[in-house]
Amino acid sequence: MTRTPALTAESGSGAYEGNQEEQSFIVNLRPRTLGEYAAAGQRSVVENLSIAIQAATKRGEPLDHMLLHGPPGLGKTTLAHIVASEMGTELVSTSGPALERQADLMGILTGLETGTVLFVDEIHRLPRAVEEFLYSAMEDFKVDFVLEKGTHARTVKFPLARFTLVGATTRTGMISAPLLDRFGLQYHLDFYGPEELARIVVRSAEILGTPIDAEGAFEIARRSRGTPRIANRLLKRVRDYAEVRGDGSVTRPIAHEALLREGVDAEGLNGLDRLYLHTITEYYNGGPVGIEALAATINEDKDTLVDVIEPYLLKRGLVVRTAGGRKIGSGYASPQPSQDRLFD
Repeated sequence: MTRTPALTAESGSGAYEGNQEEQSFIVNLRPRTLGEYAAAGQRSVVENLSIAIQAATKRGEPLDHMLLHGPPGLGKTTLAHIVASEMGTELVSTSGPALERQADLMGILTGLETGTVLFVDEIHRLPRAVEEFLYSAMEDFKVDFVLEKGTHARTVKFPLARFTLVGATTRTGMISAPLLDRFGLQYHLDFYGPEELARIVVRSAEILGTPIDAEGAFEIARRSRGTPRIANRLLKRVRDYAEVRGDGSVTRPIAHEALLREGVDAEGLNGLDRLYLHTITEYYNGGPVGIEALAATINEDKDTLVDVIEPYLLKRGLVVRTAGGRKIGSGYASPQPSQDRLFD
């Protein structure tokens, strides 16, 4: 569990535990206000969320419980930090897999103050017993805790402060209906367009003190799979290349060469993406093929394929899901052998 003060423009990376380089890099590049977040994309989500925050603030009440769902890397964690900042409250962070027992959740809930934002990442991975324990906490702000066992068992009711639960998930379908219904606010984050990602890259480059032109920013953006997290990661790699092989400025030729060296092609596909598509095309004649068989052939975890690889490929029409399994989509054109660097 991580307890974090509300993110403000002055707080910077000092608001977070630990000083690892990568953590500081990510934190420093995160938008800190709804305005900054909306400047790049997700306008509809931000507008609706802004109304909800203003209404809750006007009534002097905590924000309704909120579920953020969508592919990884689109800003769900960042948005949770912004919500806490906009509400002027503390953020407490944990994750579904970390809450193994009811006692784990109990310890967190009893330590929350009124208005605190409790952020649970990967909320779809909550154990069923812990999830059911959460129902009354979300709805009635109280929990029933059973002490002792057998004939001596007794139930003790613990009142809780009114808090806001913000859950993040990449798999809404794995969340049970009773838990899903308890989220008054539910927002889907979608992939960003190249122009939106280019604005994110320019902003991040300014924070990093890296000169970049519009074409260089767009080259990084169009290879970032519609994902801000990937855009910022690729920017860091291009920045390194520009400083070693160039004059430190990021231009289109510099970005192009740096990203090719990283194995990211002009369509934003990496080695695992190409291996996934190649396997369906060459080993299964274009499909359909079940995800279990595909994962076994690639020797990759099934969840990695479903959560990380497939969302972007599905969005681009490079692959489709059918009742019989995965098939190559109409948007995929098999590369020529000489161009397919992965299988040289």
